[in-house]
Amino acid sequence: MDVIVNEPVVAYQKRHYTVAEYLEMEKKSEVKHEYFQGEIFPLHRDSELDDVNSMSDAAFNHNLIFSNVFGVLAHKLKGSKCIPFGSDMRMNIPENTLFTYPDISIYCNEIKHLSEDEDTILQPTVIIEILSSSTKNYDKGKKFNLYKDIPSLKEYIMINSESVSVEAFYIDHEQNWVLNKHQDISDTLNFVSMGFNVALTDIYNHVPFSAAT
Repeated sequence: MDVIVNEPVVAYQKRHYTVAEYLEMEKKSEVKHEYFQGEIFPLHRDSELDDVNSMSDAAFNHNLIFSNVFGVLAHKLKGSKCIPFGSDMRMNIPENTLFTYPDISIYCNEIKHLSEDEDTILQPTVIIEILSSSTKNYDKGKKFNLYKDIPSLKEYIMINSESVSVEAFYIDHEQNWVLNKHQDISDTLNFVSMGFNVALTDIYNHVPFSAAT
C-alpha cells in the first residue's frame, strides 16, 4: 500500500522547518504530523488508516475505546471548569517544541492558545493515549518523557487497545510520577486530578478481544 503524503514534495524534503512552516503545512495537509525540534513526522494511528486495514481489530478497538472514554469524560466533566478534547486538537509543549495530537486531552480553567496559532492549545491537565502495537513503544517511552515537560500535566493515562491493560501515571504531593496499573476488567481507574473513577468495564465496553488475549 502506498502512503499518501499531501504536503508539497519540495517543502517536505527539507531537513528542518520553522514552527511557522510546520503550521502552514498542517493547514493544507489531510494527514496529521508531529513537529519536534525542526523535524516533521507523519502521525499514523490505527484509527486513521484510510484503506481496508481500517477495519482491523486494532482500529476497531481504538475507535470503540475512544468513544467509550470520551463519552464518560464528557458526562462527568459537564458543568466543571475542565473540557475534554479528541485527537483533532493540536497541542504544543513550548518547553521542548513538540506539536502533537493526543488521543484525548483534558484542559482545565482557562484554555490557553499558542500566540502564533489559535488552533493550537497549551497546558493540558490530563493526557490519554490509546495504545496499539505500532504506537505503544513511542507513547510509553520518548513521548511520555516529552509530556513530562508540561508544567500543568497532572496525569498521563495509557489504555491498551489489544488487551485489558491501563497504565495510569499521576503526580503525587512530592511531584513524583506514580504508576497505577490495571489489568483486571473488574478494576476501576481513578482520575486522581479530576476526583472521579471510571470502571474498566466502561472503558472496554463492547471491545472484542481474541480468545488468546
